[in-house]
Parts: sequence; structure tokens; C-alpha cells
Amino acid sequence: MNWQELYAWVVRAYLGLAVVVFLVLLRLPAGYGRHGGRRWGPALAARPAWVLMESPAILATILFFLVGRPFQHATAWVFLALWLTHYGYRTLVYPFLIRSGNPVPVVVVAMGFLFNVGNAFLNGGGLFLVHEPRPVEWLRDPRFLLGLVLFLGGLATHVHSDHILRNLRAPGETGYRIPRGGLFRWVTSPNYLGEWVQWTGWAILTWSVGGLVFSIWTAANLFPRAVAHHAWYRDRFPDYPPDRRAILPGIW
Repeated sequence: MNWQELYAWVVRAYLGLAVVVFLVLLRLPAGYGRHGGRRWGPALAARPAWVLMESPAILATILFFLVGRPFQHATAWVFLALWLTHYGYRTLVYPFLIRSGNPVPVVVVAMGFLFNVGNAFLNGGGLFLVHEPRPVEWLRDPRFLLGLVLFLGGLATHVHSDHILRNLRAPGETGYRIPRGGLFRWVTSPNYLGEWVQWTGWAILTWSVGGLVFSIWTAANLFPRAVAHHAWYRDRFPDYPPDRRAILPGIW
């Protein structure tokens, strides 16, 4: 089996699993954060759990970049820089900004680790190893420019929403509050919305199958979690804004 055949099988597997994950998570939220509990088994502290879970997205993608054929192509460097901008934040910044995170079950960490290994192959492997690199002219293509705007806008939304959530409580304070400000005015989980917009932008700016699969996976994973968060807030806060939706303003 060559790289192209392996890649095609991984694409099919990830698309099939995305459907299963979406249906399962609508009924059973992933067991971390406010939806965790002892029933999920042993857990790791939040900071090392996040670093371990997200690190393959950095390390494996850099490996594919190094063994591929990208060095003479500016587009490959741009793609790598954008990818590492997100995962540098997610792996090396975000875990150390959280003031107190709930432990993450080992089973969730393991699933996240394996997902990121495969996703690095779908995206980094696809862009740098399997498919022919795009010429430098691609950086002026309307698809790249549109995707870049969505990617950066989604990333900014994601980071800003994380900032609002972190600052809901004073140091040492426990419990939950209703988040307000930014896109929280319209949706319960603008951090998840921003991440989905970001990876949809990635799919457009790379114009790649791997990017499209990742956008679908992001929705399959995060939309049900946003719905679970929405129901959780409504159950615990009688004054929760009635016109706020779970993740898509005015829709869902």
C-alpha cells in the first residue's frame, strides 16, 4: 500500500467515524470539564492532559513537513505556520492559562492523542507528503484569501472567548457563572463556533480533502458539546438568556 492508498483509507475512516461520534456525543457528552465524573475512570491533571493530547498535532505535522517535498514552496511554509499558530496556542499556551481545570479522564486523553495523530496525517501528511505542493501563485488565489480571513477570524473568536471564560471567576473562586460579552451575546459556545469557522477557513485556504474532513470532524465533535453546554446552563441558571442559541446564532 502506497501513501495515496493509505491516505484514501484514512479519509474514509475519519468520515465514517465522524458520523458515529456526532450521534454518540448528542446522547453522551465527552467526559471532561463540567461533563466529567468518576465513571470515566482515572484522570490526569488538566494541564499535562491538554499538552499530551494536543502535542501530536505539532510533532507529527512537523515530521511530515521535514520528510516531504515542501522546502522550495512558500505555500508549504505558510500552511505550516498557520497550523502551528493554532496548535501552538492550543498545546503550549492555553493549558498554562487555565486557572483551574477539571482533571481529564485518561481514556479521553488517549482518544484525543490518537485523533491528533491521524489528523496530522490527514492535513500535514496530505499537504506535505501525499499531494503535490501548491505553487506560490496559490497565495493570491481568492480561495486562499477567503479561507485566510475565516481562519484568522475564527482563531480570534476562539481565543477571545477563552479569555472571557477564564475571567468569569476571581483567583481561588469556584463555581460557574453565565458568560457575557463578545459572541456570548448570541451563542453559548462561541469558542467552539470560532474553532469550526477557523477549520472551515483552513479547508478553503488549503483547498484540500484533509481540511474538509477536519472541518466536518470539528462540527461532529464540538456541536454536540455546545448543545450539552447549552442544556447545562439552562438547567442551572433560571435567568439564562432565552434568545441565546447553542452554537449557531439564531439557528441552533
